[in-house]
Parts: sequence; C-alpha cells; structure tokens
Amino acid sequence: MRTLLLSILGLLIMTSMRSDLPAYLIYNSKGKATDFEKLVKEASEADVVLFGELHNSPVCHWLELELTRSLYQIKGKQLILAAEMFETDNALIISEYLNGKIKDKSFETEAKLWPNYKTDYKPLLQFARDSSLMFIPTNIPRRYAALVNRDGFEGLDSLSSGAKYLIAPLPIDYDPELPGYKSMIEMMGENGGDHVNDNLPKAQAAKDATMAYNIARHAEKGKTLMHFHGTYHSDNYEGIVWYLKKLKPELKILTINTSEQDEVDPLATENEGIADFIIIVPSSMTKTY
Repeated sequence: MRTLLLSILGLLIMTSMRSDLPAYLIYNSKGKATDFEKLVKEASEADVVLFGELHNSPVCHWLELELTRSLYQIKGKQLILAAEMFETDNALIISEYLNGKIKDKSFETEAKLWPNYKTDYKPLLQFARDSSLMFIPTNIPRRYAALVNRDGFEGLDSLSSGAKYLIAPLPIDYDPELPGYKSMIEMMGENGGDHVNDNLPKAQAAKDATMAYNIARHAEKGKTLMHFHGTYHSDNYEGIVWYLKKLKPELKILTINTSEQDEVDPLATENEGIADFIIIVPSSMTKTY
C-alpha cells in the first residue's frame, strides 16, 4: 500500500510539474513577460510591423495569421501585408490571384513559391484575398541576389531598366561594419572555408534594401503594413530597419523577433533587446520542414 501511495504521489508531482507546456511566451525588449493582446495593441499603432520569423516554426506561422486577423479587426482595409517569401517579379501574378483572375492551381503552378508555401504562407495570402487586402511581394529576385553574391553590387549595374525596376534603386547603400553583416563574414571564417566571400553580406544587404524600398513605397501614416521575413533581416534593428530609417525616418516601426530556447522562461540574456517583442518557442517544437 505504501509503495502504491508513493507511486501515485510521484505521478501527481510529475503531472503538476508538466501541467503547463506553453508553446510560446512573448517578452518585451526589456525581457519582461508580456502577452499577445499587448503585441496587437502596439502593432496596431505602428506604421510598419516587421515580423521576424523562424521559417520552419508552426507556432510562428500560426501567430502571424492570428496577428493578421487581430489587426484586421482594428485596421480593416488600412492593413497591408507584405513578405520576403514573394519576389518582386511575381507582383503581377499575385495581383491576379488576389483579384480572383486566376485560381489556386494556376497560381501555385506558375508563381515562384517556397516549398512550405501551402502550409505556412498560403493562409496569409488567402486571408488577403478574402479580405481584399494588398499583399506586396518585396524581395529581390533570387537571380539578382545570386549575381551580387558572385560579382558584388557592380554586377547589378549592367542590368536592363526593367530588371532594375525589380530591385532597390542603385547604387545600394551598404555599411560593412553593421554587426549583422560583419558576423556573416566571421561565421564563414569560423567554419573553416578556404575563401571568405565578401560579397555574401552584400547579397544580404541587396535583399534588405529591396525589401525596405518596397515597404517604404507603400507605408504611410494611418495604415499598418505588416511584413513577414526571416528574423535575421530585422534583428537588433539592423537590416530592413536600417534601410527603412534612411528612406522614411518618420515611420513608426515595430519589430518582432522569434527565437528558440530549451526553456521558454526566462528570456535568455542574448535575446534581450533584440526586438521590440521577442517570441520564444521551445527548441523541441515540431517543425514544418
């Protein structure tokens, strides 16, 4: 009987310890726990919301959709969606899809889509279509990013005027001393590569600059433009943020970072101050790919 009681007690203790398994926690920039309601409120008051995601996190994609829905309840048609996952040369086909000119099958056959489009980004695009919202493709076409990676920014100079329309205006401003770009070079050196490609952070900057340019073209006071991208593009208020502040310093920008930790509480020191809001997801969370 004593053994049975001890076993039951042990089970109850284990159950109580694991009775709450949060899929995420949200923190502010000072590392204080906050909640989704606070995130929605502050996002609705921003001109631009930069949602930095982990591309394969189901929690991330769910929160993106829920934040979109919540902001739509507040902003209505004053909400604009935009994303890194769609390149500027797909603007026409996206417009045709949003306006009901083509169906899902044709769109998914002809557009350049990420492999996880159907599970992770299709719900956002469908919400924009069903709610008559703008959805802007912001990223530089990958072939031009590859060109920068190979030949530097100079590789863009000989492009046609039509091609240049798809990227940020030339010459692209670039600060190699920004910590995010410097760390890319440092990581390549640490990985033991025989040749460190100085053009790699330039290709990243070409993406950041083009995304910022397309955001700035559509962002304005009274509206909220929410942009989805890999969290690296806006962490520490660099990347897209750096370029946006040069283009439209008057914009009120809110940044969101998503990071993984083995334990979601407390916020790790290295994640403090990385963004206005930090979403922490358990490292053990399942992935979409």
